Amino acid sequence: MLNAAIVGMGRWGQTLVDSVQGRNDAGIRFVAGSTGTRSKAEAYAAQKGIALLDSYDQVLAHPEVKAVVLATPHAQHADQVIAAARAGKHVFVEKPFTLTKASAEAAVEACAKAGVVLALGHNRRFLPAVAEMKAMLEGGKLGTLLHVEGQFSGPGGFAYKPGAWRADRAESPLGGMGGMGIHMVDMIINLAGRFRDVRVLSHARVLPTIDDTTAMLATLDSGATLTFATLAASPRFWRVALFGTEGLVELRGHEQLFFRAREGNEEWVRDFPVTDIEAAELEAFAAAVAGGPAYPLPVADAIHGVAVFEAMMGAAASGSAYAVA
Repeated sequence: MLNAAIVGMGRWGQTLVDSVQGRNDAGIRFVAGSTGTRSKAEAYAAQKGIALLDSYDQVLAHPEVKAVVLATPHAQHADQVIAAARAGKHVFVEKPFTLTKASAEAAVEACAKAGVVLALGHNRRFLPAVAEMKAMLEGGKLGTLLHVEGQFSGPGGFAYKPGAWRADRAESPLGGMGGMGIHMVDMIINLAGRFRDVRVLSHARVLPTIDDTTAMLATLDSGATLTFATLAASPRFWRVALFGTEGLVELRGHEQLFFRAREGNEEWVRDFPVTDIEAAELEAFAAAVAGGPAYPLPVADAIHGVAVFEAMMGAAASGSAYAVA
């Protein structure tokens, strides 16, 4: 059993804890934690049997803690990952990994040097329907990939109040990208490969804090094109579609796939079981620490996802196409 600390005990930190705490089959349990405002987490920590500490330094010095799970503001991630690695702690970090490619590379290097496992919380990689999409593309079912469409939106921006960290444009550049859209960027990397260049429009139509509308046109290394949008002030919506010369497949939400062939009459809709993707990612992290299968998100993909995000910020600011480094 991997003894871990949760760092950042707001809504999402508690979601991660709730997915595995008290389950003997999860391979991980939370024994300690810290958060920005201690008083807000005291009752929850007591309920979950978590020793609430006063600082991240205390977490890293705790003898029972072998791993940290970071659910903290984006700009803190790189320094926190590096500090954990130097303390010999394995690291699970929520997305976005960092906000610059250079800091992502530094964090990866620190973990490699320390010999600790680094895992990034792109939980949609654990959906069975996504594995099916990837198998269809790699197996030739779709033919040559021509185009990808992605959409991940929701109403979260309405709750961002001035003064809250998520309402800070430095923490939430390009509006919904940090909380939602970065998941779709990783999904596209996972399914269709790396990005070559991006063009981005991003602005606020209705929100007083962050951009509520962000859209991208991009080219992948394969030559396939891509359109993507993330909205921070709309009903919740998830969709990713792959269009090939022989067929198209679309993931509608997390559990339903639609397929249509170019020739013949093959067309179907397939429903997949609901998956607890938060539990799945933490279980995979614990298994990797225990010497099992490697965490199924290569660190090279994690770095490239940050490079795409960074390029998107540059493209939005300049109004021109940006190459992805």
